[in-house]
Amino acid sequence: MPSKKRRRPERPTIHPRNKYFSNPPDFRLLASQYPSFEPYVFYSKDGRPKVDWTDFNATRELTRVLLDHDHGVKWWIPDGQLCPTVPNRSNYIHWIEDLLSTEVTVNTKTNKDKVKGFDIGTGANCIYPLLGASLLGWSFIGSDFTDVALEWAERNVKNNPQISELIEIRKAGDTGKICSREENSNDQLVSGEAKAGIAETTCEKALDPDLQDVVSDTMKGYYGPPVLLGVVKDGENFDFCMCNPPFFESMEEAGLNPKTSCGGTNEEMVCPGGEKAFITRIIEDSVILKQSFRWYTSLIGRKSNLNALTSKLWEVGVTIVKTIEFVQGQTCRWGIAWSFAPPSRKLIASHVGVQRQFSAIDVLKSVESFFLSGGASCKLNTSSFVVDVTASNAYCDAVLKNGVQDFDGAINFHSLCEKSNGPSNLQPPLDGLCFRISVFQQIPGTLLVRGSLHRKQNPSSGAFPLIFQWLEDVLKKEFIEKR
Repeated sequence: MPSKKRRRPERPTIHPRNKYFSNPPDFRLLASQYPSFEPYVFYSKDGRPKVDWTDFNATRELTRVLLDHDHGVKWWIPDGQLCPTVPNRSNYIHWIEDLLSTEVTVNTKTNKDKVKGFDIGTGANCIYPLLGASLLGWSFIGSDFTDVALEWAERNVKNNPQISELIEIRKAGDTGKICSREENSNDQLVSGEAKAGIAETTCEKALDPDLQDVVSDTMKGYYGPPVLLGVVKDGENFDFCMCNPPFFESMEEAGLNPKTSCGGTNEEMVCPGGEKAFITRIIEDSVILKQSFRWYTSLIGRKSNLNALTSKLWEVGVTIVKTIEFVQGQTCRWGIAWSFAPPSRKLIASHVGVQRQFSAIDVLKSVESFFLSGGASCKLNTSSFVVDVTASNAYCDAVLKNGVQDFDGAINFHSLCEKSNGPSNLQPPLDGLCFRISVFQQIPGTLLVRGSLHRKQNPSSGAFPLIFQWLEDVLKKEFIEKR
């Protein structure tokens, strides 16, 4: 009997709100409407139009005509500068749109307030401000430090008067007050911590007492121009920052992929320590700036860096971490986002004065059952109303890969691991992510559930807020919707 091959899970693709989700670029149509693009289009034996992705001139011209045809944006970059692909960059914009609409952090803006973003290293192409302004009406600060990047970013903004008032190009290091870490880190790191209302929110976070040492250690490896500190002005506040960081440690490493030719200067592609060092610098700047940004985000080119950076974020005391995978053609990138804003979502809370239909023990046993059903190790303490949980690293990896948005209360650990990695053996994990879930009554008529992470340095700690969010949805379904 032939063996049945297990279907591999579908990889994430283009964002559903992306303009090209249902209508990918039509090279034949574009060639007929833009004579300058026509020489770069050739046809396969079956008549399909194609573009040579190793030809910089072809990719640049395609970007130019897509921005003009689909976005009404006039655009150009000189030879050798990094040439962005429009569908891929649009995915990042729409992911940030998702982050801003989520309820996991407090949003103090009204519907009339314009969204304001900060593009770290906007480059000569200035692609994110141009797309964000033209698609969604967002305003942007785009920063860079090379003369070529600043000159051409300014040109691309000025050539689009319909959105030019929404975009400011700023030279890194020339504006704002450069904060001294030695002088300011102590005050900044211990004041204004996002602890208010923790008992009512998605999960409990506490800053490590040795945080200042962590900050100084993680600064090693990046010696470049200012990233956020020294560029953001005193008193400025933003909804988000975004970054397409220098992914590589050398231009030799950057040139290893012969299938693409998107250009890119040494300043755009390379920094000592590569993307890990650069994003670590953003993390350290965010520790000082804290809630000057609602969300800090960056692209990541190597999946191997995702867990290490996520772990670093928990070390410095963020309140939430989100990750995503972007797939465009044969190219994979990952996005990471974090925030110091107080989480806003309550787990289980009835109105004051309404008699509870379920006891804390009922909720506690449901929590235990939720984790046991998938093979997690649980230790229930009914006298303290807590459950200590150890979730396997394999399960945490599956959560980070797939998220929880596609799962409802009927799906357990086993289903998720099977979707991601094949059937699980449902055996208690020998090691993994350790955390505590506690159930308690803060005020009469109200049950609250708190999650606290035991070891934030665990590489799988990025899965914790997602696991807690999933548990929250399951408990709401069981205890609130039943009433």
